[in-house]
Amino acid sequence: MKAFEFEHRLIDSYARFSRSFSKIRSEDLDSAIKREYDKRRFWPDALLSLNPRYLKGPAVDELVASGDLDEATGKIFRFGSNPLQFHRHQAQSIAKARAGQSYVVTTGTGSGKSMCFFVPVVDAIVRARKAGKLRKTSAIIVYPMNALANSQIKEIDKFISQSDLPNDLRPIVRRYTGQESQEERQRIASNPPDILLTNFMMAELLLTRQDELDTKVIENAKGLNFIVLDELHTYRGRQGADVAILVRRLRNRCAPDKAPICIGTSATMASEGSDVGRAKAVADVASRLFGTAIGTESVIDESLQRATDDRLKLGDVKPKLDAVLNAPIPDVLTDEALKQHPLAVWAELAIGLDDAQELKRKKPIPFEAAIELLSKDSGVGPKTCRSAFETFLTRISLPEKERGGTGDGAFLAFKLHQFISGAGEVFTTLTEKPRNVLFEGQLEDPSAPGHRLYPTRFCRECGHEVHVVTKVEDADGTRFIPRDIDDAPLDDQEGDKAGYLTPTDDGDPEYAFTGDIESYPEDWREERGGIERLRANRKPRVPQMVTVAPDGRYGSTGKSCWFIPGKFGFCPYCLNQPHPGMRERTKLAGLSGEGRSSATTLLVSAALGSAGWPEDPRHPASTRAQHCLVA
Repeated sequence: MKAFEFEHRLIDSYARFSRSFSKIRSEDLDSAIKREYDKRRFWPDALLSLNPRYLKGPAVDELVASGDLDEATGKIFRFGSNPLQFHRHQAQSIAKARAGQSYVVTTGTGSGKSMCFFVPVVDAIVRARKAGKLRKTSAIIVYPMNALANSQIKEIDKFISQSDLPNDLRPIVRRYTGQESQEERQRIASNPPDILLTNFMMAELLLTRQDELDTKVIENAKGLNFIVLDELHTYRGRQGADVAILVRRLRNRCAPDKAPICIGTSATMASEGSDVGRAKAVADVASRLFGTAIGTESVIDESLQRATDDRLKLGDVKPKLDAVLNAPIPDVLTDEALKQHPLAVWAELAIGLDDAQELKRKKPIPFEAAIELLSKDSGVGPKTCRSAFETFLTRISLPEKERGGTGDGAFLAFKLHQFISGAGEVFTTLTEKPRNVLFEGQLEDPSAPGHRLYPTRFCRECGHEVHVVTKVEDADGTRFIPRDIDDAPLDDQEGDKAGYLTPTDDGDPEYAFTGDIESYPEDWREERGGIERLRANRKPRVPQMVTVAPDGRYGSTGKSCWFIPGKFGFCPYCLNQPHPGMRERTKLAGLSGEGRSSATTLLVSAALGSAGWPEDPRHPASTRAQHCLVA
C-alpha cells in the first residue's frame, strides 16, 4: 500500500464525512468554519519519521556457542534454517537477564522489544527443564491491553512450534485475560504454562478474587522467576500506583524467598533532557513500579547505525539535490546505490537521525515542514519537492527485490503519523457580523475583550444558530452566561434558568416565528371556545424576546434574540421540532455530529477501500471494520 496515497484518501473521506453533519445558515459563521476545515485544523499535517537502522548484535547461534543461550533456545529463535540476528540492545537484555539483573528497555517502536524478554525467559525455562525441574509458571507478562497479548502469543508460538523440540522441552505459553472460556481456564489451572500472558486487571483479580481456579493459577506460579511489564509508560498516576501494588502482591505471593527478575519495556518513557537525565528518570519510575532498585546502568537504550554511507554529510549532498529532484527515479535502485544517493543521505540526516557524537533518532516532523526544509536545501520549488520526495520515500521503503536488487528488506522504511479529531464545539459572540469563531472554550473573545463567547449549535433542518446559555440574575440585573449543553435544563427550574438564545428575524421574510399565536407550531396551540391559545404544558417554554449586549447583559441595546427557557422545543426560523425524548446534544447539531464509533467505522472502511477490499452490500462498513480490527 502506498502510504501517501492512503493518507490522502483517508483524509478526503473523513473530511467529507465530518462536514456532512452541519448545515450553517449564517454566512459569517459558515465562511469562518469552512476556512478552518480548509486549513486542516482537525486533521493537521501528518508527522513523518524514518525507521532507523539498529546496530547489529550477535546472531542466536553465536550466543549458543558462547554459552549465553542454551542449544534448545537456539533451535527456537530462528526463521527456518536461518538463525535470528539480534540487535545490540536485544543482546544487552539477554546478558542482563543471564546475570540475574532487572532492567528496562526503552528502544523505539518496531525495535523488537518483545525479544528482549521472551528470549531470556524461554532460555531460563528450557535450562530448568533440562535440569529436571517440574513445569511451573516461571514468567508472568502483564500487558496494558488484550490486543497486545493476543498479538504476542501468536508470535512466540510461531517460534516455539517450528523448533522441533521434544514436548518436554518446549515452553508452553498461555493467555489469561478474561477472554478465555471456563474450559480454557480449567486447563491452565490443571496444566500450568511456563509463560502466562495477562493484563493488569486480570492479574489483580487472580490475586484477590476468591475463585478456586484463580487460586490454583497463582499457586502454579510459586517460585516465579520473571515479572514483565510491557508498555511501561502507560502506568502513570492512579493506574501506576495500582500496578505498583499489583507487582508487590505478585512478588509476595509468588516469589517470597527470591526476588524475580523484573523487566519493563517502553518506547516513550522520557524524551527530554540529556541521555543521563532520561535514563535516571526511567530508572526512578521503574524502581517505584517494580519495588526493586533499578539503576541507570540497567536502562537499555537503542544503538543506531547509518543506512547511508557514514562518510557523507549533509553539506556533501545539498549541492546535488537539485539535479536529483528534477530527474526521474531510476528503475533500478539497489541498497548499494542508495547508500550514496543524495536524497537518501539528505532524508536520513535531515529527517531521520541526529549525527552527533552518538546517533540518535530525530523527533517526527510535519511533512510540510520536511518539504519546506528540502526546498530550502535544494533550491527547488515546494511542489516539485513534494512530488519527488513522496515518490522517493515510497520507492525506497519497498523490499530491495522490488527495486532491482535481491534483498527482502526496505532501505529506509518510514511512518506517517496522522492524527484526526472530531471538530468539536463552536464558540462565538452575540455581536454584529462578521464574528470571530473559536474552537476552544473561553470566557471572552481574545480579540474583543468584554465580548462574551457562547457555545453555538445549529438547527438540524435549516442551520439556524442557537447559543447554549443560562439566564441569571445578579445585583446589576439580568445576564446570560454560557452553559454546557450536556447540563440539561430541568422542567421545574427555580432561580437561574437554563435555555437557549437564538437571533430574531433581522428582516428575513422566511423567518417563521414572530411571537404571535399563529406562528407557533401547530401542536403548541389549542382552540377553546373559538379562541386559539397556547397549550398549558407549553407555556413554561414560550420564547421571550430579549436584547443582549456583547457582554451578555440584558438591556436596551445589543443583539435581538429569542430566549427559549428550558429544553429546546422548536427552531424559530423553520419551526422544526426535534423529538422531545432526544438528548439536548442530539436535538441540535454541533460542528461535527459523528460519534467515536461512527468515525472509527468510517476510517477503517476507508482504509479497507484503499487496501483493495471491495464494497459488499451484504456486509456494511461496520462489519467490515470489525473484520479488519480482528485481523
